[in-house]
Amino acid sequence: MIKLITTAFAALALAGNLYAASGNVLLAQSEANVSDQASLQRGAALYFNYCAGCHSIKYMRYGRIAEDLQLSEEQLMSNLVFTDAKPGDLIKIAMPEESASWFGAAPPDLSLTARSRGSDWIYSYLKAFYVDPARPLGWNNTVFANASMPNVLWERQGIQTLAPAHEDDHGGHGKRLEDQFELASPGSRSAAEFDQDARDITNFLTYVGEPAALQRERYGVWVFLYLLVLTGVLYVLKHEYWRDVH
Repeated sequence: MIKLITTAFAALALAGNLYAASGNVLLAQSEANVSDQASLQRGAALYFNYCAGCHSIKYMRYGRIAEDLQLSEEQLMSNLVFTDAKPGDLIKIAMPEESASWFGAAPPDLSLTARSRGSDWIYSYLKAFYVDPARPLGWNNTVFANASMPNVLWERQGIQTLAPAHEDDHGGHGKRLEDQFELASPGSRSAAEFDQDARDITNFLTYVGEPAALQRERYGVWVFLYLLVLTGVLYVLKHEYWRDVH
């Protein structure tokens, strides 16, 4: 009974977090998996090509990413470093202080975004851009309304428009439908391919938020095996100690 109640409260808390983190918008499941090395490598390439011009990850070093993602120094410098930075440098940007006035707010550092907002928020946000002529840069986002950021991935995703939510009176139930995106102009990627792009970037930022997760998962199996063997040894030892007593 207690377990059932605990599970119910956990489910309610999770649902609350999904809505609260996104302004009452239900988030899509990112299925983030930092153990997927290929996804992390693709996500890193997308991040440095499309995001790093404005957003830093200032608690990470280039060399740490190369080591964790199993990249050689040549691959690192050729594919991920587009400045005069060295492998041991922290990943910062050259965005001047005036950027706050350009965009309305300085582009935030993304080091801990996955931990503060969640992987599902990042994934949903990347997929939720739509054209909005009323906004200064011509873009808006259903997950983060009135965001100052344009859709930097529009060439890959295509251009979306938004059909507002409305009441469905079919059957007399008055069900409210969710906002629907309509693809006004296709991008270079199919819908499924762009979903994978968004998932890869999400995976990479999830890894950035907690790089030690890779080592923790890698060592977790060995720790479990050690405890299993230790349990067996302790059982035999206990049996030897108490054999004469029984």
